[in-house]
Amino acid sequence: MNAVVAAVGIMLVLSLCRVHVVVALIVGALAGGMIGGLGLSGSLEAFNNGLGGGATVALSYALLGAFAVAIAKSGMAHALADKAVALVGAKAESGTGTAALKWLLIALLLCVAIASQNILPIHIAFIPLLVPPLLYVLSKMQLDRRLIACVLTFGLVTPYMFLPVGFGGIFLNEILLANVAKAGVDISGISVTHAMALPALGMFCGLLVAVFFSYSKKRVYDLEQVEQVERVDVKYNPRSLLVAAVAVAIAFVVQLWLDSMIIGALAGFVVFSVSGVVRWKEADGLFTEGMKMMAMIGFIMIAAAGFAEVMKATGDVKHLVDDAAGMIGNNKGIGALLMLLVGLLVTLGIGSSFSTVPIIAAIFVPLGIQLGFSPLAIVCIVGTAGALGDAGSPASDSTLGPTSGLNVDGQHNHIWDSVVPTFLHYNLPLLVFGWVAAMVL
Repeated sequence: MNAVVAAVGIMLVLSLCRVHVVVALIVGALAGGMIGGLGLSGSLEAFNNGLGGGATVALSYALLGAFAVAIAKSGMAHALADKAVALVGAKAESGTGTAALKWLLIALLLCVAIASQNILPIHIAFIPLLVPPLLYVLSKMQLDRRLIACVLTFGLVTPYMFLPVGFGGIFLNEILLANVAKAGVDISGISVTHAMALPALGMFCGLLVAVFFSYSKKRVYDLEQVEQVERVDVKYNPRSLLVAAVAVAIAFVVQLWLDSMIIGALAGFVVFSVSGVVRWKEADGLFTEGMKMMAMIGFIMIAAAGFAEVMKATGDVKHLVDDAAGMIGNNKGIGALLMLLVGLLVTLGIGSSFSTVPIIAAIFVPLGIQLGFSPLAIVCIVGTAGALGDAGSPASDSTLGPTSGLNVDGQHNHIWDSVVPTFLHYNLPLLVFGWVAAMVL
């Protein structure tokens, strides 16, 4: 049995059985490593070697958690929540406008998520800062958090796979087109936006289904649990709100300047400490509290990096791609489908579409040429195969990010409330629309 298939299968089954994702990743990695011939010691060595790959992101999340707690301490989040709650109450009493507020919140989160990939490329850094303060309002309105997870994931994935700006510029130009050209395809004159338009439309259709059908009904959450993490006792004034606004601005500017979430979050926290909004004697406790809030996400990302390293060490990723190529023959329809499915499987395990494209392009591009696909169709197949699985992977930051904001009160399960909904609403449409695009381009 192919080690990658076994490892990803074990990891997914354990996760769906509500085994903690970190445990599922470790067990899946060790099982896959032993099946791939590494043995227990070799699997452990590869896993340990890969852990450092997730350390930077994990530390970034820990510091963002501390920054988010400092913002909460300043009262900025509480002020926003107070205004929103008052608006919800007023609308509820008058019996009008609640629906408008619901769509306004959904549109706000969607726009910010999209902007985080292209306009202000901060990726998932905004989620721990923006989503927790809105949880009380969202819970008061009984908005299904699975809907919010789908909205956020759409905004985190679709822009980079369709718009060649920000992270999209990196994925589409520096990774996708570069690897396709390296494998022997003439990409001159190819519009990467045209190639990825139908797959992006599939993502949009999945979003519409989630918003208007799957999660349109109300869902009840325990407001007391939300209040425990929302700091209802926080007092705020114009000075503290101004300091918070300055700290957020400085954090974003520093992050964009140095391309480091770690330094950006640290700079923001320092502003709070120096200004006196966070008292010096309280700083240590607040910092620790914030790091605890993001600890689970950090450990999942570290374990995911170890899992990916074991999969690469077995060499079975290439074997999986080669086996798929051997099963295709000369059938373009089966060829396109199998290439997309292999991309889905690899990305589900590795958790990163950016890392998947270089692995699969080397085999898929010559295979696409052999089957008679056009250069545009080859770009579409490789790009869609790489993006498949980013939404819906337990180890992807496109699902871990939304969970980090929606689960601060313990009422949002990572697997069943983030992973499964995004898998169903985005990977399935991507398979269909990606296959259609490959056949018509």
